[in-house]
Amino acid sequence: MSDALEMRGRVAIVTGGSRGIGRGISQRLLDAGAEVVICGRVEPELLPATPERSAIFVAADVRIPDQIDPVIAAATDRFGRLDLLVNNAGGSPPAEAATASPRFSESILRLNLLAPLVFSQKANAVMQAQAGGGCIVNIASVSGVRPSPGTAAYGAAKAGLLSLTQSLAIEWAPKVRVNAIVAGLLRTEQTGLHYGDEAGVARVAATVPLGRLGEPLDVANACLFLASPLAAYVTGAALLVHGGGERPAFLAAANNT
Repeated sequence: MSDALEMRGRVAIVTGGSRGIGRGISQRLLDAGAEVVICGRVEPELLPATPERSAIFVAADVRIPDQIDPVIAAATDRFGRLDLLVNNAGGSPPAEAATASPRFSESILRLNLLAPLVFSQKANAVMQAQAGGGCIVNIASVSGVRPSPGTAAYGAAKAGLLSLTQSLAIEWAPKVRVNAIVAGLLRTEQTGLHYGDEAGVARVAATVPLGRLGEPLDVANACLFLASPLAAYVTGAALLVHGGGERPAFLAAANNT
């Protein structure tokens, strides 16, 4: 299995790859031997790295289509190919649907749905023209498969991303595989924004069947699997990485707990 997960000689782009889930994915790919190009609006002080190599950073706002081309070029000009695109950049601050402005909602949709579409189009053009094709992994969310109160536009965008994944998988087969990871409740730099202090985080973690919040490495390992030959017959799939989801509220209500 270790040989099947070897990424040496392969080239990956990870959007939003300098922090949170994206950093975990970038580091895991580097550890597996891949060359990794990451992008974001601000370069981090410390890039993901191994003793042999570090990720290459390209400043880009993925919401702006013209800024995507230099990221693609950074991979192809230096390494001659592009094997994996991980559409990870995304997110949303809390916002009540009743008062969210059209401009706010549009920006959330642009970041979480339109940017992955445009980036995928540009990556696909490279992958279709090269021997061996390539694969794309979209980082979705449980917000796209259940109600997302407080982040309604984000949930709608992630639901759209899951639909997009299925459509692109059909259109771009057989050379390019396209899959999604449905990420659950995770501990990142943004955890406090949504769950409050450590006591709040602990209460949220208790609702997860596996008894903890996910870590970026949990998503990174799933991403590595989808990019590997072990997933050679997997496309158009949505892999649930959510610790079993959330315990149904009626169980707690019925037991007065």
